[in-house]
Amino acid sequence: MREQENPEWLRVFGRCGLQVVGVAAAGGPSVEAAIHAAAGFDVVPVAAVPAASPGAAEELDRQWQHHASAAALHGERGEFLMLPPLSGGSEVGWVKVRDLVGGKLPSRVGRVTGSPEFLAVSVDGRRLCATSVEEDEYWVVLHEFS
Repeated sequence: MREQENPEWLRVFGRCGLQVVGVAAAGGPSVEAAIHAAAGFDVVPVAAVPAASPGAAEELDRQWQHHASAAALHGERGEFLMLPPLSGGSEVGWVKVRDLVGGKLPSRVGRVTGSPEFLAVSVDGRRLCATSVEEDEYWVVLHEFS
């Protein structure tokens, strides 16, 4: 299969246990707005996990799952929008995915890409739940778009 038929970002989603159910998904906020909401200067996390603490990855997984569930990130069929978690992912734009594993998404993304960072948005584009690495902490960030 040629690269354009099976691009790297598609393979990354598969290795993370995510099934792509729609490409260039409509309904998400602009990529720039989502990045600013997750990594802007004035962002305050809903959870901060010391990266050097024992069990940091597991705690990040737990915190992300808790906040994503509380924010109703997943649609009726368990779908949500996500930027491909690799260099150039923002150029691809929002991709509609379904989590086939159902847990520990930050750890799965980290094992595949080397970092647990990613941006996920509800299918209606209103709620963001992201993870980021900030100095010596892992952050979970929530944002609601109007």
